[in-house]
Amino acid sequence: VVAHGRNISVNGVVVPVGQPYLQSGISATWLGDGVAVASGLGVRVTSDGHQMVTVMVGTELWGGTQGLCGSYNDDPTDDFLQRGGDVATFAATFGNSWKTP
Repeated sequence: VVAHGRNISVNGVVVPVGQPYLQSGISATWLGDGVAVASGLGVRVTSDGHQMVTVMVGTELWGGTQGLCGSYNDDPTDDFLQRGGDVATFAATFGNSWKTP
């Protein structure tokens, strides 16, 4: 899913503003200025269309996530676990470790 302003596309298919998308286990629904995207994998991402993004995962992913959303295991000591396996001291260092080229 790629979003840029009021334009979103899923797997290269443009989703017209105000129109829902449901295909291959992925749904995209417009929420006013924002959008909600859900997958059959138990992940839901919502955006207000401005600056706020919320990521929610189902309990079936307990302890099975990594990256910017953390380990989803209620252990605050590994919240800043970097790609290389070390725990970062600063949020910026943590975020930079998950950058993609």
